[in-house]
Amino acid sequence: MIAIIVVIVLIVIIGIYLMTTYNSLIKYRNWVKESWSQIDVQLKRRHDLIPNLVNTVKGYATHEQETLEKVIQARNQLISGSPQERIEADNEIQGALKSIFALSESYPDLKANQNFLNLQEELTSTENKVAYSRQLYNKTVADYNIKRESFPTNIIAGMLNFQGEEQLTIPEEEREVPTVSF
Repeated sequence: MIAIIVVIVLIVIIGIYLMTTYNSLIKYRNWVKESWSQIDVQLKRRHDLIPNLVNTVKGYATHEQETLEKVIQARNQLISGSPQERIEADNEIQGALKSIFALSESYPDLKANQNFLNLQEELTSTENKVAYSRQLYNKTVADYNIKRESFPTNIIAGMLNFQGEEQLTIPEEEREVPTVSF
């Protein structure tokens, strides 16, 4: 009789452990999805601001069409693809936006335009939110992967087919230390 009770208690303990481990993995996986959604929201916000910025600049810098086309092309690439492809398109947009903001130095009227200044402020704010969202995503992915790969959770994660997530990375050319010369 005591042996049966011990076996039942062990089965209950193992069942509770399996259930809490599974629920924990689900929680972490959903946090990864939610943190990606935060990046997506900020990328969408930027996506919506870019046409207004381009139209404002067009009125002042009609012969800078190539720069404006690069921004529009990068914006269109941002809409679809894997998270890493979308982040790469996002990096292209950042470079193109820097070119547009540099144009304002060549066009004093543009630099003084309140609409342009407001859009520039909104985009700068959005850039900061994108950077924070990327950090949050990478931390959440790291936490999930640590949980998924730690013993004995890794056994359960393997049995239940929980896949690892990839962190966002920056392109190799952006890793180089810029040279500053005076």
